[in-house]
Amino acid sequence: MFAWIYDPSTWGILCILIALEVVLGIDNLVFIAIATSKLSQKKRDQARILGLILAMFMRIALLFSITWIVTLTSPLVYFANFSFSGKDLFLFCGGAFLIYKSVVELKELSFKTQEYSTLDTKNSTNFWLSVIQIGILDIIFSLDSVITAVGMLQDITTNSQHIISLASIAIVITVLIMLFVSGYITNFIHHHPSIKVLALCILILIGATLMLDSFKIHFSKNFIYFAMGFALVVQCIIIYKNK
Repeated sequence: MFAWIYDPSTWGILCILIALEVVLGIDNLVFIAIATSKLSQKKRDQARILGLILAMFMRIALLFSITWIVTLTSPLVYFANFSFSGKDLFLFCGGAFLIYKSVVELKELSFKTQEYSTLDTKNSTNFWLSVIQIGILDIIFSLDSVITAVGMLQDITTNSQHIISLASIAIVITVLIMLFVSGYITNFIHHHPSIKVLALCILILIGATLMLDSFKIHFSKNFIYFAMGFALVVQCIIIYKNK
């Protein structure tokens, strides 16, 4: 019954799934830092942890509807010469929300003062709203990886319990990694306003690519990650020079 556990190829695919989840989770880590930026230090950590745990359970819950997940790639709505699946609609809405959220945050930043880091905690973002935003956006960011995981696992086993077990293991390990890393990234962005501006611009770019993906216009995220890394290095050099 559990012979698949002793198959080396199964664990090789599991490692690939974990790596895929981690790489695609970079976008979510940036959003977590922005979504919790107006909370106090204590509430910021609580919102980050609760949001990721909520997302983990939501993603595992999706795995118990494997048949429904597969149907997300089937055309659901037709408009002009375009057809939209459930996945496309999720990506479009998620991309639109990312752009809206980032533009609003950019408008709230003041470029006429050096007091960037002293945000007014009295007008801080609602705690539970931040938690819900993190959970929902994590689902949208990881939708591709969940569908890919199900497809990859269906190639090695047709048993739905095996697929759910392996995909759940990959999700849990990935969330644990994100819980460890996200704290450092959130604090770094919070203490360096210029990095926050960069992160917001990156989120606008990611939101645009998600919306384009919904129209079957695919833009490689490798370019985004390269631009993100290059801009981050430049900003870190500037921060170091200004110390």
